[in-house]
Amino acid sequence: MCAAAIPDIIIGRLPLYLRALSKMATEDKEITSSQELGARLGISSAQIRKDLSQFGEFGKQGTGYNIVFLIDQLRRILHVNQIWDVALIGAGDLGKAIANYGGFLNRGFQIVAVYDNDPHKVGQPAGKYIVRATRNIVDEIITKKIRVAMLAVPASEAQGIADQLVKAGIRAILCYAPTSLKVPEDVRIQYIDPVLHLQRMTYYMP
Repeated sequence: MCAAAIPDIIIGRLPLYLRALSKMATEDKEITSSQELGARLGISSAQIRKDLSQFGEFGKQGTGYNIVFLIDQLRRILHVNQIWDVALIGAGDLGKAIANYGGFLNRGFQIVAVYDNDPHKVGQPAGKYIVRATRNIVDEIITKKIRVAMLAVPASEAQGIADQLVKAGIRAILCYAPTSLKVPEDVRIQYIDPVLHLQRMTYYMP
């Protein structure tokens, strides 16, 4: 089945499966079942089996899934069986926190450049990186052949930066800015806005 034919909601669950399986592997487990995986994630075993069946047969009835094999297959499906270079734009408090986060590399991503348009931040450290000026961002991303970016800039600046990223050949943007971006259809965007998630949860509170 081609990637476009698989609903994005299914793709969104695959990283959850991969994370849970990776945790099982650290516990020296070799085999798991859709029931056990579902119990860890709060997802029905039937849903897990249906999701995985979109990509092939990875287990046998009565035997379960080989954890290492399924991890390898999910990494291949998600294209994180390689390391993706990432550009981080924004070196404020949030950007610095992202730059300092050590959990990207072992999950398929490495930040290779950090940018900001504030002259007081350019040339200063952000984690182990030296902040670079956004005025050079298009040429540098093209030269480095980066295809993934993270935006940690104010909402007022996000669209302008996104336009430059698209021009530079970026095809995946993780946006922390509380806004909606307009990009070509072949550019994938994911948004992370903690306030939206908080508001969604407080709806259920008395």
